[in-house]
Amino acid sequence: MVRFLLARPIAVLMTFLALMVFSVIVFRTLPISLLPPIDVPQIVIKVNYPNASPEAIEQNVLSPIREGLMTLNGLEDLESKAGSEVGTIRLTFDYGTKMELAYIDVNEKIDRLTNSLPSDLDRPQVIRVNTNDIPVVRVQVIPKEGFDFTEVSLLTENVLKKRLEQLEGVSLVDINGKKERIITVIPDKATLKALGMSEENVINAIRFGNEELPGISVEDGQFRYYLRLATRVDSPSDIQRLPVTSSEGVTLDLGRVAKVQYEVNEVMGQHLFGEQEGLVITVHKQAAAKMNELLPKVYEAIEIFKEDYPQVDFDLTQDQSVLLNAGISNLQTSLIFGGLFAFGVLFVFMGNYRTPIIIGISLPSSLVISFLVFYFFDISINVISLSGLALGLGMLIDNSIIVLDNITRKRKEGLALFDACAEGVNEVMSALISSVLTTLAVFVPLVFLSGVSGALFFDQAVSVAAILGVSLLVAFILLPMLYHFFFRKKAQEPLMEEDSRFFKLVLKGYKKLYVKIFAKRKLSFAIFLVFIPLGLGLVYLLEVQGLPPIEKFDAVVRIDWNEPIGVEQNKERVMGLLEALEGRYEKSEADVGVRQFLLFDGESSLQEANLYFLFETQEEKNTEMERMGGMIRNAYPNALFEISDAPNAFDQLFSSNMPFYEVRWKDLTTKRPVDEEKMDAWLSEFPQQEYSRGPGLQKEASVVFRLDASRLALYGIQANELQEQVKRLFGAYTITDIKRFGEITPIKLSSERKDFENILRNNYLKGKDGVEYALDNFIRFDYENHYKFVTADKGGVYQSVILEDEDPSSHNAEIIKWGVDRNLGVSFFGQYFKDRETIQELIGILLVAVLLLYFILSAQFESFVQPLIVIFTLPLGVAGAFLVLLITGSSLNVMSAIGLVVMLGIMVNDAILKIDTINRLRVKYSSELTGRGVLDKALFEAGEIRLKPIMMTSVTTILALLPVVFSSGLGADLQRPLVFSVIGGLTIGTFTALYFVPLAYWFLARHSEP
Repeated sequence: MVRFLLARPIAVLMTFLALMVFSVIVFRTLPISLLPPIDVPQIVIKVNYPNASPEAIEQNVLSPIREGLMTLNGLEDLESKAGSEVGTIRLTFDYGTKMELAYIDVNEKIDRLTNSLPSDLDRPQVIRVNTNDIPVVRVQVIPKEGFDFTEVSLLTENVLKKRLEQLEGVSLVDINGKKERIITVIPDKATLKALGMSEENVINAIRFGNEELPGISVEDGQFRYYLRLATRVDSPSDIQRLPVTSSEGVTLDLGRVAKVQYEVNEVMGQHLFGEQEGLVITVHKQAAAKMNELLPKVYEAIEIFKEDYPQVDFDLTQDQSVLLNAGISNLQTSLIFGGLFAFGVLFVFMGNYRTPIIIGISLPSSLVISFLVFYFFDISINVISLSGLALGLGMLIDNSIIVLDNITRKRKEGLALFDACAEGVNEVMSALISSVLTTLAVFVPLVFLSGVSGALFFDQAVSVAAILGVSLLVAFILLPMLYHFFFRKKAQEPLMEEDSRFFKLVLKGYKKLYVKIFAKRKLSFAIFLVFIPLGLGLVYLLEVQGLPPIEKFDAVVRIDWNEPIGVEQNKERVMGLLEALEGRYEKSEADVGVRQFLLFDGESSLQEANLYFLFETQEEKNTEMERMGGMIRNAYPNALFEISDAPNAFDQLFSSNMPFYEVRWKDLTTKRPVDEEKMDAWLSEFPQQEYSRGPGLQKEASVVFRLDASRLALYGIQANELQEQVKRLFGAYTITDIKRFGEITPIKLSSERKDFENILRNNYLKGKDGVEYALDNFIRFDYENHYKFVTADKGGVYQSVILEDEDPSSHNAEIIKWGVDRNLGVSFFGQYFKDRETIQELIGILLVAVLLLYFILSAQFESFVQPLIVIFTLPLGVAGAFLVLLITGSSLNVMSAIGLVVMLGIMVNDAILKIDTINRLRVKYSSELTGRGVLDKALFEAGEIRLKPIMMTSVTTILALLPVVFSSGLGADLQRPLVFSVIGGLTIGTFTALYFVPLAYWFLARHSEP
């Protein structure tokens, strides 16, 4: 096959050029994202119900929705949480569920349930969780002094949002911090009383004045006209002119008995940029869009906004393209330095300029053609797929060096150029194919991990398979053709010598050490075997992390004030903290209270705040955040807060609200939360005292109104009259809405803003005898501690504690008995169980990978024993990687694990080729020598033949990665653990391939032969 292709160089060259042209065209169409577009199998339903208690939201809203959603296909878990004025339901589906269909199904069921929900409740929001929903950048919109905030809100909603959504690649624009204008009506109670009127007269006048006839039409000859009442109102002045009539027939303008004006509607949340109130726009990209092209368009649009709208200040924060740019930058750096060092190392080892040029052509060719595979598998260019390409680059260089070295060796043996090219490739073809298959056997099974991890590994596995597959084609077809082209002028001359002086010195040193080690073979082999458990034991000294510690200059402070405060008080506290920092930060923003984002799938309440800070240096960040923590502890001892690095897209994808180990119980008798006093007594007898209260047990102070039914009956007052009056006094009572072309302006009855006891004393209801009685005659109130949240799952309402013990499952039997004694159904839940499932799954997948590795190698060597040599070389490389990670103070994390896979791929390659060479030499010398002489000569000569490619591969890879160690910045911080793993593994791995493989082969051959 190789001979056939070599005989047609023009056809081969044109084919590769065509593939590269198509690849370049395809590359321009590939989407560029930070992360793969993963469908997280979750849907969140959010409910906003102003002036409703947690119990009311649970009973009237969340409970019927939960019951209606129980029959959803693929529903794995269902959690709900009701708080003051807000509620959430989180639906988790089996991984692999078609989330587009699930989303439609959930919305349909919500629509069917609408009639059974409270009439004054806005439609619940249904939010689908997706990696593309992570905003790529946040645009700050700050009104300048003297400009109306509501006008800027309208500008943001109606103009800025639409202009940003028109940018190519933008899928959605979300807004937080909006304020809308309303019309308030403040009745003059004294005047109304003097005229014999009530608030009811004012309300009826406004409703009648804003009525619209629904589709009434009249005919005038052959024409038809639709009727419209001319009494509709559009502004406060229109309302003030409306007539109000008393029961005695007195009529006058509404403006004489009430004050009507525009006001800003009361909000449940606000946004701060620095110490100024403003709005924030989050920009989300389309799945097929290129982030590196989208972000410049957003920046350009903001510059235009600054010119067009001088009444507003703009700024951009939390640009998520930094991580992607770091990944692309690292790949470019690897290519540039890899090419330069490959050229230098090949020149040092081989002493000619042609071979490095061939490598220089094959490396980018393989990379470019790999993007064709991306296109056919619908893979985007993202941080995950780029790391897969970086993974394959090491082996790509390895394959090229091995093929070129083997062709050169064949020429040394006296073969003609054409024959050397063909034989050189054919001899190593099966070994190289096996080495690629073994690498894929280790890596590809990880695709079958469940959840988000498996989906992420899919992109990486495809990119690794793509570049390794393409590298084989290049190594078997393009490389020999290029070699033939570059050396054609010397085609008639056998290549007698092409080793540099440096390599001759290395070869001399290798032979000396080989003789010494093989002089004491048993001792040397035993020492190698002892090093395996010792090296692997180093893992217990390494810290385990998700992502490597990256130098971050931004931080997030999440605060729950744990007190029943409103949004204004929340804002004042946040402003106090910002002022105390005295502007020692570069940028800050804060979301105070409930967030208005459509895509926000987390939980927020009036008493929560989320602060973001950007600092100039990490030292400043650490110092100021420590101060911040001290200030919160001293000034607000009840507050619960958490200070952490600002989450990037990876953190947001892998973050989980799930507690580590939660004990849940349900009251089997009442199906409701257990009363506070009884629960406190039961918790004092809980078997495990190291716990924190779950959401369903957290308390907050509240005021409880109780109606005196006997007095209401005595004075002839209906309970619904009293409830309506209380709603007007304490709630947001909407009289009607003004609707103009999609813009809705509510008209609300304004109530007094003062102590509720005074309100009850100074407002009255008329009894059956016509006498007015103060409301406090019929309402008793108490200050009580009530549960802050009501939590529920598929089985109904539950309460819980979160265990903080190192071995939380050790008390399970006692906890179950504690629950049974109190008629509680107890269950256990949390990340603890998920982690155990993942570990068991991972162990199973790795066992499958090792079996695949063994089967492939058995087929390659036609032996059941020789694959064990390859398998035993791997722990030595891993031990070397662990040693370097420990010395450099690095952790075992995602990036260092990827480095281990890179290193093991190269080690497997070297070991397979060396064993394959030994096998061929044993067959060759079996006719010339007898007994142990055949094995000894084959081992010695195979080591000499494979020394150059093994050394060149290791040195090239190490030197190509070395610049990352001395670099700084986000990209270098991410890649450094990977580099340490590869350097440590290859340093030991090279020594292993040179000496352990022949020792292990000698030991197994000695014991397997008769």
